[in-house]
Amino acid sequence: MIRILLSTRLGERRWTQADLARATGIRPSTINDLYHEITERVNLEHLDLICEALDCNLEDLITRVPNSERQIKYRTGKEYAHSK
Repeated sequence: MIRILLSTRLGERRWTQADLARATGIRPSTINDLYHEITERVNLEHLDLICEALDCNLEDLITRVPNSERQIKYRTGKEYAHSK
């Protein structure tokens, strides 16, 4: 699972979502979706702007937590099977 750590980074800087929106020019609703980790797609330019504004690296903003169950299907012959 991909986790977006924007709320943590903003808290460390004592910035609001509105502060980040003003600094980056990203729409407040987009910032809110990232903050609450409800976004399904992320614009790479937005990530770059956020990293620049917060003076952080991408790995400080996004992390991957392993899933409890594998989600990938592996091809076996003509069929796909879930890995165990």
